[in-house]
Amino acid sequence: MTIQDGDTIKIDYTGTLDDGSVFDCSADHDQPLEFTVGAGQVIPGFEEAVRGMEQGEEKQFRIEPSEAYGEYDESLAQQVPKNILRSDMQIEEGMMLLVKTPDGQEIPARVTRIGDEEITLDMNHPLAGKALNFSIKVVDA
Repeated sequence: MTIQDGDTIKIDYTGTLDDGSVFDCSADHDQPLEFTVGAGQVIPGFEEAVRGMEQGEEKQFRIEPSEAYGEYDESLAQQVPKNILRSDMQIEEGMMLLVKTPDGQEIPARVTRIGDEEITLDMNHPLAGKALNFSIKVVDA
C-alpha cells in the first residue's frame, strides 16, 4: 500500500546541508517523526517526497529552498537600537529572542551582530535559503 494524503506515517530521517553538516535527525529525538501526509505538518517538499512510498522503503532526496523554508529575505535582518532591550539582559551573537510585531504577535529572531549602539536581529528561519538533503526510511505507514 502506497502512502497518500490522509495517511499518518512514521519516518526515520537524517537531514543534512550541502556541506554535509547534519541539521536534524530523528535519532536525536529518540523516536521517528510522525505526521499526517497532506496536513501541512511538515515542509511541502518533504510531504511530496513521501507520497507513493511504502512501509520499509528508503529514499534520499533534496529539497530546494522554495519547497522548504523559503529564500533568505534580507529585509528580515534589521538593525535595532540596543537600548530597546532590558538593561540586565546579556545578549550574545547567535542567541534567539522573541520580538513583538506592531500587531502584538511574537516571532523568533536571531542576534547576528552586536555593535556599540545597535544589534542586528534576523527574523528569517535559520534554514531559509538553504537546500535540504534527506535520507529517510518509512518505519510505519
